[in-house]
Amino acid sequence: MIVAACADIHDNIWALERALPRMAEADVFIFCGDFCAPFTLVQLAEGTEGKPLHLVWGNNDGDRHLLTQNAGRFEHVVLHGELARFELGELRVAVNHYPDIATGLADSGQFDLVLYGHDHVPFEEQRQTGNGPCLLANPGEIMARFGATTFRLIDTDSRKTELITVD
Repeated sequence: MIVAACADIHDNIWALERALPRMAEADVFIFCGDFCAPFTLVQLAEGTEGKPLHLVWGNNDGDRHLLTQNAGRFEHVVLHGELARFELGELRVAVNHYPDIATGLADSGQFDLVLYGHDHVPFEEQRQTGNGPCLLANPGEIMARFGATTFRLIDTDSRKTELITVD
């Protein structure tokens, strides 16, 4: 199974529009927070129609009431709140927005994959826990505040990732 993970759109709907065609290769989508405006959630949901889309809050998701209403319009969207915990096949997954929380989740030994956003910096590390390895990763940012629009494709079988840079 291929997962597309992204974070930190910050209303850059133009960058999201350029990223969505390549992201569409995935079977499942994960968003690690910071839509900002509710219309950005709608664009992501429409661009991933028919495939599961898991969402967590970021620190810049201001109108959570309307974001929640917009998420509810789409059957394939699951809004988890601050923290997502779910399984993708055999993979135990956790998602949140903050690097420090993600690091603790990865080191807990309860997960095989932990994703986060917030600092806009792509990151990938295989961490060893008492229960085996955990992949800790940040897909970077859609916003392109620090240069490039990036997201991450993750193969759940091989546990290999590819950082995709969007032109």
